[in-house]
Amino acid sequence: MEEPVRINKYLSEAGICSRREADRQIEAGNVTINGRMAMMGDKVSAGDVVMYGKKKVTREEEMILLAVNKPIGIVCTAEKREKDNIVDFINYPKRIYPIGRLDKTSHGLLLMTNQGDLVNKMMRSGNYHEKEYIVKVNRDLTEEFLRGMAKGVYLKELDATTRPCRVEKVGRRVFRIILTQGMNRQIRRMCEAFSYCVIDLKRVRIMNIRLGELKEGTYRKVTQEEWRELQEQIRHSSNETVIPG
Repeated sequence: MEEPVRINKYLSEAGICSRREADRQIEAGNVTINGRMAMMGDKVSAGDVVMYGKKKVTREEEMILLAVNKPIGIVCTAEKREKDNIVDFINYPKRIYPIGRLDKTSHGLLLMTNQGDLVNKMMRSGNYHEKEYIVKVNRDLTEEFLRGMAKGVYLKELDATTRPCRVEKVGRRVFRIILTQGMNRQIRRMCEAFSYCVIDLKRVRIMNIRLGELKEGTYRKVTQEEWRELQEQIRHSSNETVIPG
């Protein structure tokens, strides 16, 4: 640990709890730094002794970033009460959590990490990072549909209009779409606005990381080259905390 980090981030990266839960535990007086009761906003430096109740806390220093090919039916949550949660499905030996979401009925590329700031920088809509999908629908594509999807779609249920995006026809009923935002069930809602129904939705890329030939239900560590390029892409991105929707 080179620079001091906020106590809530320290607890999160140690696998104790989320940042918001850490804040609650700090307010409840359950966290100490060097024998002193921790306060909101306190920072932890190298050599400090952090206790959570009677447990000494050590932050995980290893940077973990996995590319996962999520099957249909698995839920992108670390919530243990969800029997089909992605964390138990992957069963990785260290604490990791998903970066963003992929609907239970969708499949394809999901990234998982132990780095909270990385999650925030990659998922904030304002950072305009790309996510690419291959989508199959229930009837033939029309030029009107493709143009309408690309220019932005008003979603009545969310009272919001999607950003203009790139849409490309790749088959009679299959198209590629590249988004820079992640509204709830966005692609499915966009299609429904044109009276189309999504039959299959597969995410194939997040920023510079591609699904490739990764077998469904398996994962791999991102390569050093992928990690370096990703760091370059998020260098100027905001890391303001993302509150899951």
